[in-house]
Amino acid sequence: MLKIMAWVQAFRKDEKGATAIEYGLIAGGISLAIVAAVFAFGNDLGNMFNTIGDAMSAAEGTVDTTI
Repeated sequence: MLKIMAWVQAFRKDEKGATAIEYGLIAGGISLAIVAAVFAFGNDLGNMFNTIGDAMSAAEGTVDTTI
């Protein structure tokens, strides 16, 4: 019985699982922030990259590639 009580006390003092849970919560919070940012700014970023791509396509014919 004494051995079981010692094991229970050691188990209660072990904080390794708490650290893993904290890291999991931090990772979850960062993931939620990324998802929120994508939903909030996704269309604007898509339009910006399309505008840049269109400008690059238009400028493609004006670049002198003979060096």
